[in-house]
This record gives sequence, structure tokens and C-alpha cells, in this order.
Amino acid sequence: MSKLGVIMDGVSRDMEHALKVISGAGLEYAELQFVWDAEVGDHSDEEIARMKELLDTYNIKVSCISRHIFGGVFLMGTELGDETYTFHMKKLKQCIAMAKELGTDLVRIMSYRKEMILFGGNGAEQWVVTGGAWDKLMKMLEPPVKLAEDEGVTLVVETGNNAMITTGVLGRKMIDDIGSNNLKLLWDPANSLYANEPTYPDGWEHLIGGYLGHLHIKDVRGDIPSATVNMCPLGTGDMAPYLEPLAQAM
Repeated sequence: MSKLGVIMDGVSRDMEHALKVISGAGLEYAELQFVWDAEVGDHSDEEIARMKELLDTYNIKVSCISRHIFGGVFLMGTELGDETYTFHMKKLKQCIAMAKELGTDLVRIMSYRKEMILFGGNGAEQWVVTGGAWDKLMKMLEPPVKLAEDEGVTLVVETGNNAMITTGVLGRKMIDDIGSNNLKLLWDPANSLYANEPTYPDGWEHLIGGYLGHLHIKDVRGDIPSATVNMCPLGTGDMAPYLEPLAQAM
């Protein structure tokens, strides 16, 4: 059965205030992204201990530790072991330690900056495909996944708007190509709509069979030709026709 929660800083970065609201709404889980004045992975041991106290006080569990690891990083200009890669791996290790301390086994990572066209043929591979980008992504994901295996946690890669993994179909291919039980998809179907993947049945069907690790639900009104997205109340935007069938499927 699905477990309901909320990204905590969507309520407030003031953790105690946010937990009061979350508890009052009858939710049991908080996803931690920004707490107080810092992103997860940047907190001291003392601050993490205080988080644990507050979570226990309000009887809220942590669903996922969600730093923007590798988010927005230029894939084709980054190499294993370089300064940027080493920094993000360091932050991943800190997030894994934080996850263990706060009682969750899910840690979010992102999938670098988007290269628009990854596959193609009949001449497209020469002119419009970013050659080698997919294979490079798989190579760059191997050390984080190995770390997750060694630490006994699961990495969830979010379908981001400005990311290499934007859809359920690409998320499934990534997981199949990496071949690890410690790698799943953090599916944000509203983001995937901007990549022209209908949430249901298309996106959902790609994730059946153990590919889905975590889910974000929001609603937006997107206009791809004008490169515009506006947030809106749930059920009033582009996600509206998919919410009920998705809920029934889950």
C-alpha cells in the first residue's frame, strides 16, 4: 500500500512548524530536502540529532533524503574523479549517512543536465543525437549505485525537467541497463508530461514490475512551445485526467 507524505520544505523550512502541519494533516511521512537554512547533506551532526528529536516528537517518519545530487551538472563535461564529480559523491555519502540516522533507505539523486536527443537513426545519429551521452550516463551512475549497494540503501533518480531521465520509459531503460536492485525511479509524472509522456497508462505501464521507488504528485499547466510551466491546485491542470486512473492502478 502507498504511504502518503509531503516534501517538508513545501510546507516550511522551519522543521518544527512543518512537522506540526504535517502531523495535523494526518500524514505520516516527510521527505527532507531543505531544512532550516541548508540543503540536506550540509547539516552538522548536532542539527541531524535535533531533526531526529523533532521527528520523534511529532511521530513523523522520513520517506526520502532528497538533495539535488548531480542536478544540473553538464554530463559531457564531467569525468569520474574530477572536482565536480568528487564533490557530488561526497554529498551523496553524507546524505546516505543522514538517511541511515533518520531511518530511511531512500536517497534521491538527479541525472545530470538534459541532452535533448539521445537516440536516433537514418542520419539523425550524425546530426541531432548527442553521441555517447547515454553510455556516459551509465558509466557515471556506476559508482553511486555501487556505493548504494555497499551501504544497503536505494537510490531513486527523479524524472526532472532539465535532466537526462525525464520519463518512465527512460527510467526503466536506465534501471535495466544498470542492472541493480538498489536503483529505482523517483517518478514525477507532472515533469514527464513536459517530456510528452502521458501519465496513464503510458508512464505507469513502464514502471510496473519493481521500477518505481518513490512518487511525487503535483499539478501544473505546461506550454512546451513557449517553454512555460505554471503550478496549480491538484486536479486543475494537466494532471487532472490522470489522477483517478493512476490512484486506482496503485
